[in-house]
Amino acid sequence: MAARAAESPSGKVSEVFAEGRERPGAYDLLESGLVDPVALAIALGEATARRAGNQAFTLVAVDGSSIALVDRGACKDFGSLGALSDGGRGLKVISALGISPEGVPLGLFSQVWWARTQARKQSSKERRRRNRNRKVEEKETRYWLTAIEDACTHAQDTKARLWFQLDREGDNRNILLKLAESGHRFTVRGSWDRLIKATGNDKQYLRRRLEREAPGGQYLLEVSGGPHRTARSACLVVRWACVVLRLRDRRCKSERPLEVTAVWTHEEGTCPAGEKPLDWLLLTNATVHTFEKAQHVIWGYTQRWRIEEFHKTWKTGNCEVEQTQLRSQRAVCVWATLLAAVAIRIERLKLLSRTAPEQPASIELKPHEIRALILLKRQLRKRTEVIPDTMPTIGPATLWIAQLGGYMGKSSGAPGSITMGRGLDRLWPAAHLLKALEAEPGSGRDG
Repeated sequence: MAARAAESPSGKVSEVFAEGRERPGAYDLLESGLVDPVALAIALGEATARRAGNQAFTLVAVDGSSIALVDRGACKDFGSLGALSDGGRGLKVISALGISPEGVPLGLFSQVWWARTQARKQSSKERRRRNRNRKVEEKETRYWLTAIEDACTHAQDTKARLWFQLDREGDNRNILLKLAESGHRFTVRGSWDRLIKATGNDKQYLRRRLEREAPGGQYLLEVSGGPHRTARSACLVVRWACVVLRLRDRRCKSERPLEVTAVWTHEEGTCPAGEKPLDWLLLTNATVHTFEKAQHVIWGYTQRWRIEEFHKTWKTGNCEVEQTQLRSQRAVCVWATLLAAVAIRIERLKLLSRTAPEQPASIELKPHEIRALILLKRQLRKRTEVIPDTMPTIGPATLWIAQLGGYMGKSSGAPGSITMGRGLDRLWPAAHLLKALEAEPGSGRDG
């Protein structure tokens, strides 16, 4: 089923399985309740850990998302999404995405699913008071902890070295302590100005402490334009300091110290009037003594955006998982997990062409896919192009796939997941047919 979904990605089962006998079989398998989505997630995690074991280190972007699903009348076992007044329905998920040091997705270490079935309308003040009095086992924080723990468990089997990357939602007492106890490196973007240990009884806050540090260096970052952002070369100044956070538990009225290095990079002198300057406050357990080390921490955090690209390809891009019309939470989780593996492969192909273009195409494509790609490319080649029979490298192979999907050339930028997905839609049926023909008796090949 995963192979078929890879040949023709779609959120609707009926569009992936077009043949009459396949379609009811797919629905029966998904809705039977006999396939455990946790077992599928474990299989993905083990495969990712094997790839990660061959890396010097592996970045792990952990982030939450939601799958909006059709549930008119709230008759399916989904949960609420967004504001209760909007009536949104679907499922929540935390994903842990493994990323190579070159920025290429390796796979999913973990996916943790749940439905918000007990959400109720309450004010912000009521919500804060309720959360303060609940144990971590009663909060959604527990799903983040599970995703981190799953990644660590898989990494232990292959001795992979992890470097967790979390956005502002990770700036949570329990998450920070979990990361610190994991034995792996972590970087978390700070969500607020935390209290830190200081001499005497005076209160000291993190940002004020960093403001006293002399700048350790600066660099230029090209910022693309947007609806509320002017394109520019932003000058970012970097400061860092080793501090001890005071992690307070208001429910138990206790406090735990946590030593981290705070790396603060913020824009100075280049932000247009009326716009908010770039500002990242990163908390890490990596050792930072030099500007180069600080830049390495910042670079690692920027790779966290790979999980945003994965979410786009998975949810609204090629895989369109939110278009599924399956009727149970379990079936959706199984189908969505299979489509997640497909989305990862599309993202891998896209990024391998940019980071390792000289590697053979066989690192990601199967022999019959490569043969089909060469044949299809010859139909589209320019007069001066020569397409050899030998193994292409992943760079041109990915470009050929994108051209099958309508990619027009460098003026359009690097091939993206949409054109890659459309190209794969054309490649995989041809590869499947070629493999079937070669398996026929008398074809001259042993299949």
